[in-house]
Amino acid sequence: MSSQNESEVVDVARDYYDSSDADRFYFQIWGGEDIHVGIYNSETEPIRDASRRTVDTMLSRIPTLPADARMLDIGAGYGGSARVIARERGIRVTCLNLSSVQNERNRALTAEQGLDGLIDVHDGNFEDLPFGDASFDYLWCQDSILHSGRRKRVFEEVHRVLKPGGGFIFTDPMQKEGVDPAILESVLARIHLPSMGSVEKYRGFAADLGWETVDIDERPECLVRHYSRVLEELEARTAEIAEHVSPDYIERMKKGLRHWIEAGSQDALDWGILHFRKPA
Repeated sequence: MSSQNESEVVDVARDYYDSSDADRFYFQIWGGEDIHVGIYNSETEPIRDASRRTVDTMLSRIPTLPADARMLDIGAGYGGSARVIARERGIRVTCLNLSSVQNERNRALTAEQGLDGLIDVHDGNFEDLPFGDASFDYLWCQDSILHSGRRKRVFEEVHRVLKPGGGFIFTDPMQKEGVDPAILESVLARIHLPSMGSVEKYRGFAADLGWETVDIDERPECLVRHYSRVLEELEARTAEIAEHVSPDYIERMKKGLRHWIEAGSQDALDWGILHFRKPA
């Protein structure tokens, strides 16, 4: 992929999440805290509860950090995860996100919850992190790396800004290795890229950087369940959501969700929590 195409991928993602339709849709469906894949305890559990369980599960795997520790959340969305981390761990969290629209909501919600003293929000791209070397004790990311056309570059930037001994914990919708590309065609068209990451690719990037694998917890069933719940919610609340979001966007979203569900049901997709550590 050429550098021009890589730049276009970044622009497409930014323009999508900055659009009023996307902002209103995600804010209405998830309640403005998270826009990430949830871990479900039941088939009909509210999306918001399952999304919060993902945050809690990830946070439980991060060791106790010193009071002056700094964490960076890349692709932070509305900042719900950062607010949980800051509130429960009392450490400073920096959010980095492409969408200025989401970042404004993040700043407003953070101030409303009295956490603006612990959280700062930056407009930016995780392929070129605007921070110095060895600036953070931990990096966090949820369901964002799939949007990058330079995923290895993202890992290299994480490595650069992580302190020695620091950790990187993230989730991402991924493809299974060796899958028939035809099964993924409609899904890949949604993200405007020729492929997705995989556990094997991400493990390989980590190995190239000399990282230790702390844990890889694959849960592909969560991806299918999550997109199924979003589709169920959207279909049940179409009339209500249509007051905020255009009919064309709603129909495109329904179609896209069905593509994700179909590909996941054919065992072509993966999702999970991946946790690595930079050597001390």
